[in-house]
Amino acid sequence: MAIRVFILFIIFSNLANAQLAFDNVAAQIGVNYSYGDSEYGGGVSFADFDNDGWDDITYTSENGENIYFLKNTNGEFNLVSFNGISNTNKTKQVIWVDYDNDGDKDLFVTALEGKNSFYINDGEMNFTDISSTIGIFQTDLFTYGASFGDIDNDGDLDLFISNRSPIDHNYLYRNDSGTYVDITDSSGISLEGQLSFCSIFFDYDKDGLQDIYVSNDKEENINRLYRNLGDGVFEDVSDFSNAGIDISAMSTTLGDFNNDGWFDIYITNTPFSQISTIIGNVLLKNNGDGTFTNIATETGTSFNSLGWGSVFLDADNDGFLDLYVSSSLDGSAQFLSSAFYHQQNDETFIIPQDIGFDSDNRESYSNAIGDINNDGKPEIVVVNDTDNNFLWQNNTSNQNNWLKVKLEGVISNRDGIGNTIEININGQSQYRYTLAGEGYLSQNSFYEFFGMGNATEVDYVKVTWTATGESEIINNIAANQAIIIKEGSGVLSSVNNLKDTKFAVYPNPSANGVFKLSVANQEIVSLQVFDISGRLITKKIDLKNNDQINLSQYQKGVYIARFSSETKNEVLKLIID
Repeated sequence: MAIRVFILFIIFSNLANAQLAFDNVAAQIGVNYSYGDSEYGGGVSFADFDNDGWDDITYTSENGENIYFLKNTNGEFNLVSFNGISNTNKTKQVIWVDYDNDGDKDLFVTALEGKNSFYINDGEMNFTDISSTIGIFQTDLFTYGASFGDIDNDGDLDLFISNRSPIDHNYLYRNDSGTYVDITDSSGISLEGQLSFCSIFFDYDKDGLQDIYVSNDKEENINRLYRNLGDGVFEDVSDFSNAGIDISAMSTTLGDFNNDGWFDIYITNTPFSQISTIIGNVLLKNNGDGTFTNIATETGTSFNSLGWGSVFLDADNDGFLDLYVSSSLDGSAQFLSSAFYHQQNDETFIIPQDIGFDSDNRESYSNAIGDINNDGKPEIVVVNDTDNNFLWQNNTSNQNNWLKVKLEGVISNRDGIGNTIEININGQSQYRYTLAGEGYLSQNSFYEFFGMGNATEVDYVKVTWTATGESEIINNIAANQAIIIKEGSGVLSSVNNLKDTKFAVYPNPSANGVFKLSVANQEIVSLQVFDISGRLITKKIDLKNNDQINLSQYQKGVYIARFSSETKNEVLKLIID
């Protein structure tokens, strides 16, 4: 271990000095809402729900209030509504997924009071509630969390529902051609109510099958790790793996904090216990042999407050994951109201002072990361109860470079959920695992964030596609861009310096050749579209924000669009697939 840490130090020792800085800009950018008086808070998604390249925000809400949909337009957020979604239950988690693999995002919503709901998108952000027709249990459950994965590697997304109830057990649904089949009993998932908050699907032992980890409240309900044996059967390996900790567990936060290729789990807890020997939060280091070891104390991440949401992020893009944790305590007593843990590149963390979190003293629950202005530095959104939510903008000042990667499955599910991404720089690798439902009632951006330090190029990006077991390697990727990797096709599209882009089109690629235009500052735009040989095929002179670009009469392939306005000229690649 000492040799490895020394090598990492040599490689990253010449990184640009970083001054970590976060500012709460929720009011300035239009996301200044709150969940409302609740029981254990509400959830948040930081995912791009309309595929326009900008991370949007979706908040759950208390009884009587609809879900809050906040569309990101060039870094400013506006509250929008969608036809077909009117859900005033006490909602807990919102997850955007491409349930039917048609290229647009559908929505799953859990409810503490009221039924869980699934809304399918027609491609124009009009939705239909299909909950009662696709097999999901329709009796009211005490549901908190949900997560999606592909347990049988068939290319569609299966569903796990966590019920915080001493009576109602959790549910595992297998997706069979769009219908969800309850396989809880036959799969080996416990049929006992275990006060479950959340779950994640991930391949903890790297055997190519997605396993399930569940956080259970109260010490008498140990956390559960279910190992996927294939054929829809899971083995409870909680005791053998040492992952079956007995705490008041709230979250399931996944990350490879030490860049060893094995994914670790951070679980929040309370500082109060009558029977558990564990006080404070838990960091389960994956030993790579089917077992985990709690190293929270050794790493300095115990927190020792009433923890809820947590998220790994590389805040300063130095190549090492940091950690942010929320608490429902306001800091007025001896307990932390939140903590930002900065990794010291030797598998230990410190809480740096004076980086902007001094006012982080509200009753907080879920949190998630995204990129509000597409500058490659991850922001943190935090859901508070009766106080307004936080949006911690990342204003860290350094010259460290970055890469964002999003996956598009073909044989795998369209969202690329359940796959491993590795980047390598000068022989040192970082790893991310793609999730849908994580942390505490949260969903992060569909982009995975990688810090590159002062490297200007990634030697390679390697994607391991779980559905096929195949690995795809793309060499020599330039820094400071967001890329989409399509299964079997390599880099599908890339955008450099997205924060300076005035014109964007989405969805891109488009399955039917119809694109929408996003324009900053409501400018009027002229457009010329050329085929790959340079022949002009169409032009328009009066396009505005949200206008359509219809290329449906043309063949699949790559086209070049030239946009012009009074303030900007730009060339973008349009793809019909």
